[in-house]
Amino acid sequence: MARSSDTRAAFGRAGERHTRLYLEARGYRFVAANWRCRAGELDLVMRDGAELVFVEVKTRTGDWAGHASEAVTSIKASRVLDAAEAFIAAHPEFDDDVWRCDIVAVTLARDGLVSAVDHFVNAIYED
Repeated sequence: MARSSDTRAAFGRAGERHTRLYLEARGYRFVAANWRCRAGELDLVMRDGAELVFVEVKTRTGDWAGHASEAVTSIKASRVLDAAEAFIAAHPEFDDDVWRCDIVAVTLARDGLVSAVDHFVNAIYED
């Protein structure tokens, strides 16, 4: 059965909240969340030391529809890169920073608890 858009949004926000906590526990610092522009949306913007990290979060229940990271198509990857460049253009304080785009795949169990988190560093890049 398909989820309503409200349910999908709440589901996605839960994955983003968990991802933020997961990354902060590993020393990342929060910069921004759900930043939008014409190119698209950035789920999370974090700092890993001196590096700016744009994080695409994908949340799933189980892997019956494939791993959550597989939901990042080439079109979505291109949008993330475009949004990252727009973020930097809109925030000149980050203009000289080294940056990358990661994917974090969150898998939730049926009870809503996190069963797995997979972090793919520098997973989205230009060819």
